[in-house]
Parts: sequence; C-alpha cells; structure tokens
Amino acid sequence: MPRTGTRSKPRRKARGRPSAWLRFSGFFARPVVRRITLIVVIVVLLYVLWDGIFALFGWGLTMIAIALGALTWAIRSGRGSVVKQRWNWVLGGISFAVAAWGILAFFALGGRVGEGIIGAPDAVGGLRVVGLVVLGTILTVPAESLRVVKSGWRTLSGVARPRPRPAPAQTAPAEATADVAASPEVEAVAEAEQRQAEAAPVPAAPAWRSQYEPILTPGGWQLPPIDILDKPVEVKLDKEDIDQRARLIEEALASYGVEAKVVQINTGPTVTQFGVEPGWHKKYKEVREKLRDGGYETRLEEVSRTRVRVERITSLASDLALALAAPSIRIEAPVPGKPVVGIEVPNTVFGSVALRSVIESAAFQKIQARSKLAIALGKGAGGEAVSGDLTRMPHLLIAGATGSGKTVCLNSVVCCLLVHNSPDDVQFIMIDPKRVELVTFNGMPHLLAPVVVDADRAVRALKWLNQEMDGRYRLFAQVGARNIEGYNKDRGPGDQLPYLVLIIDELADLMMTAFDEVEHTLCRLAQLSRATGIHLVVATQRPSVDVVTGLIKANFPTRISFAVTSQVDSRTILDLVGAEKLLGRGDMLYMPTETGKPKRLQGNLVSDAEIERLVYFWGNQRPRQPWEVRPVNFDEVDDAPAGGRVTAAPDPLLEEAKRLAREHKQVSASFLQRRLRIGYPRAARLMEALEQEGPIEPAQPKRDG
Repeated sequence: MPRTGTRSKPRRKARGRPSAWLRFSGFFARPVVRRITLIVVIVVLLYVLWDGIFALFGWGLTMIAIALGALTWAIRSGRGSVVKQRWNWVLGGISFAVAAWGILAFFALGGRVGEGIIGAPDAVGGLRVVGLVVLGTILTVPAESLRVVKSGWRTLSGVARPRPRPAPAQTAPAEATADVAASPEVEAVAEAEQRQAEAAPVPAAPAWRSQYEPILTPGGWQLPPIDILDKPVEVKLDKEDIDQRARLIEEALASYGVEAKVVQINTGPTVTQFGVEPGWHKKYKEVREKLRDGGYETRLEEVSRTRVRVERITSLASDLALALAAPSIRIEAPVPGKPVVGIEVPNTVFGSVALRSVIESAAFQKIQARSKLAIALGKGAGGEAVSGDLTRMPHLLIAGATGSGKTVCLNSVVCCLLVHNSPDDVQFIMIDPKRVELVTFNGMPHLLAPVVVDADRAVRALKWLNQEMDGRYRLFAQVGARNIEGYNKDRGPGDQLPYLVLIIDELADLMMTAFDEVEHTLCRLAQLSRATGIHLVVATQRPSVDVVTGLIKANFPTRISFAVTSQVDSRTILDLVGAEKLLGRGDMLYMPTETGKPKRLQGNLVSDAEIERLVYFWGNQRPRQPWEVRPVNFDEVDDAPAGGRVTAAPDPLLEEAKRLAREHKQVSASFLQRRLRIGYPRAARLMEALEQEGPIEPAQPKRDG
C-alpha cells in the first residue's frame, strides 16, 4: 500500500544551513560547470601533449574531430536510428576517411598512423588507397556497384564467347549430317542466314509474357497471367517514430486524467491504428495508523475500481490530434472483435496498395475459389487484405468528392474481374457521362456495347437491361431454375448465361437528365436482378438526397464512401459520420452488408499502363468456338416505360365521368367527387383520364317529336 503520511512527532534535529563542502560539491555538480571543466581539461591536455599527438596522428586529427562531432550531434538530436539503418554508409565514410588519411601520408602530413596505412609512399601504398576508395564505394552504393560489375562481366563474356554455329532445322542421321556439313554450298547458305539473323532487330517481349503458361477456358479464351499487373512496392516506416507516437498517446491521455495503455500497433499503408486498452478509475480513502513509537502514519487504501469509459477517450479526438501534430484522427470504439479502442493516425509517408498484392492474398483466393465475381477492395488499417463477393453484396454504391478515388476504384473492380473471367463468364455495360474515364475499356470482348457516353442512350441501356432481366426470369420459369447458378449448373459453355455487370461512373448526371426513369429502373434492377446474375456498381460525386434517394439507398446495402466535404454527405451515404475525416487518395470507408459499422481501407491503385495491357491482351483474342459475343444496339430498344409497367385497367366510372363531362361545360375533380360520391384521389385519376382522351363533345339536347 502506498504510504503518503509522515510521523506526527516532530523531528528532534532541525534543518540547518548546508555545510561548505556540500555547497562546493553542488557547484561542481551543475551541468554547465561540468562541461566547462571538461573543455578546460581537454585543452590543457592538448597543449601539454600536442607535439606527441600531432606526430602520431598528423592532420588526421581534423577527421577524428569531425567524426566525433557528427556522432555527438546524432546522439543529442535523437537520430541514432539513422546510424543503425544506414550502417553501410557509416562504414563507407570510415573507409573514405582512412583513404584520405593515407593520401596525407604521401605528403608527410598523416603522422605515424598515416604511414601505417600506406606502408610506404610507393605504388603499393597507392594501391592500398585505391582499394579503400573502392571498398567505400561498394559499401555506400552496393546496388549500383553490383550493376556495374554485371554489365562489365556481360561485356567481357560477350567478347570472349565464340560465335555459335547454326543448328540444323531437323534431326538427320549422322552420315547425312556429315555430308551436309561437308558441302561448301550449304555452309555458304548457313553463314548468310546467320549474318541476316544477327543484323535483324529482335523485338523485345513484354516482361509479363516470360515463362507464362497459358490458361484456356472451355470457351477457347486465354486468361491473362498475374504478371500483367505491376508488382507491389512496399513503403517501410520508421519503427522508432511509431513507438514515439504510442508514448505520446499515452502521455496525452494521462494529462487529461484518462489512464490507458497502447497494447497493439497495426501499421497500414496510409494510417496506423493504435489499440488502446482503457485503464481503471480507482478510489482511495485515507487510513491513519498509530506506530509503536507513538507517532502516526497515514496511508491510502483502495476502495473501488471501475473501467475508464470509452466516451472519455472518444471525446479527446481533437486533443490527441493536437498532441500528435496530425491533421485529423479517427477513433473506432471499440475495434470489432477486440477489447481495445482503435486510434487511427495518418502516417508520415503515404503508401499505395497494388491490385496484384490483394489478388495474391489468401483472403481473395478463398473468395475467388467459390465465386466468379470476387473483387479486391484494398488493405485495412492493419495492413490486412480485404476482398468482397459481388454476388453477395449484390450491388455496390460508391460516393465521394471529386478526386477522392472513385474512378480508380471502378477501374480496380473491372480489372479484377477481367483477370479471372472470360467473356463467356462476365459481360459489362458501362455508362460514362464524363466521356473520358471508362472509354479506355473500349475494344475488349467483355463489353456488350461500346461505352455509353450519351444520356439518352444510357436510359435506353437501362431499359434494355430491364427487358433482359425479365427475359431471364421467363427462361428460369420454363426450366424450373431459381437463379443463374441453378440454370448454368448442367449446361455447357455455349448454353450458359454470363453474369452482367452494369458500371455507372456518374449517377448525378443521369438523375438530372431523366430522374423518374433512372430512379425507377435502378430500383427495379436492384430489387429483382440478383437471381438473374445482373449486378450494379454505381458511383457518384454528389451524395445528396436528390441523387442518392431513399429508394436507392434501401436497395444498395453495400456502400463505399471516399472523402466527402461535410458530415451531411457522410450521413447520406453511410448513415454515419466519419467520411469527412478521410485523407483522400483512395482512403475510404467500406460498409458491407453483414456489418453495421464501416471499415477503413486504402483502395487499390491501378495504373493506366496496367489497364492498357489488359485491354490489349483481351482485344487481340478471338473465341475458338462458334458462339461469339455480339454487340447489342441499345437504339433498337422501344420507348415503353422502364421496367415493363403494365397499364392499369380503365376505371368502371370512366363512362359515367364522360357523360357528366358532355352534359356540363366545366368539370373538375371536386365536381366528380360530389356527383359520383367517390374520394378525391379516384376523382383526380378520372380527371387525368378525361384530359388524356381529349376534348369531349357536349351532349346534344333532345328534340321533341
């Protein structure tokens, strides 16, 4: 138990003035006095022993002084980690310094140490200096040195290697081979062919085609290799900097009276998540005990302890951002599946996530083994790969401000599907009102039609997709299948139905052009198209209620939000705040269907070169089977209402309403309501039907006789 009290009995000996010896020793214990004393001692020793020291080291003393100064500066500035990380630079610098010391010895300025380095001022000493310079160069730049050595070795081996003789085109018996080799005409022809082959330029094959075994699908298509995507480049973070941030978090929380401890650190490409375990709030009481000598002692005894409330940590988000000098931090309380509070702090160096690194992960391979529409999303705050299944989503809604990474996310989804699926498995309909984003995919056989850039053709494409969905449902009803998996189960490659994925890059432009048709068509597709293998991926840069309406949100349970400008936009897309604190450049919140809280991810980065390679790979193929993907002409779609709306049956009171309209000059909804004794909505519908049929001739008066 902590003891805070003291004896109540007064001390017998009063404190007096410290002695002269204590004052003298305290004066020399001061840091400034100690430093001055050390400098004076060093100067005196150098003055007394200067002749011997200079004879021993010569002008190499300047190098020793520079080295000691640099080492002292590195230790006092807290940059000792640089010495550990760049140890090869330190050794290389020492090698250069020793070589310079040997050069001074050639001019009798290096002292006895310099003479010991070179041995003698002759050619052997010069070779020693050159060897030290070469060693320092190798230690300082090892990669470049190895590249130079390899290049020189290739040059020397190419000069020394004899010119090979051309191999025969086919195997022949030994006697025939000897006769051919002995023929001077054949030798002359062979030498001419060899000179021509050496003079002709050899085209360089792409790197992704080397050592590639083609994978053929049942339909005759060839799948692209994984080497067609760029290799990931990982960004290493300073471990000491991360540990320093963890200490700052603990100190900042303690300064506000919150006891907590950082128990885990998860480093991601963009943010680092610090897992903070809340401490205990303890209550004490003072207990006074009597000692044997008659005095009293006061101690504190613990009465109760309670956990620190999570709200006390989440309310300090702005204060923690100030202590860490971060633009903004996000607190996830608690982390799903862990008894900690996650504090996500942006890294000093932002890294990117390559699509290939997520595709090669175990999480993606597990989903890809059971589904054709596996998509790679990115990496979480702890660096773990996150993937999804589009067939279970079943639709995806993406929103975010301009330049936050929506189009890159769409490209990542499309490229991920292109790597593992042929046109027999997945086909696309792409709508790009901006005309510059998705048009790079034109030319690949997966497209049912060229990328739609016109708003009117986009509406027709949505109507065609509705008709295709209705046709598939009728086909399923004929064969007794419940969904596309059941229909394709026992059918060959030519009879199977492919999945259809609709990609819309900007929903707001379509909603402004034809709000009613677009909203009704999208909602009907989202409600009914899952079983038919039709899935939607929609993106918008304006997540407002007039674009992302309540009907659209209800039918798109899986959503991704990139950085937005306000909390209102974050609530519109996610029903939660937090997207306004994202960093941009692919930083996103992913809310899957099965969870109620979003997860922070860093999205995949797909370069233009990767997209061009994929489109080029698929565009140069032709199917080897009689069935072939034929483009669809959306202009041939009729102008029927979207979704195949059925016209309602005429109202039984319509004829009576027409009779009243002929008998009276002025007819209104309230008039029909009173005369026909019906409600106002039904009277209004009758009034609309009368107006659609045109003017009604008044009834002719009856004539007598």
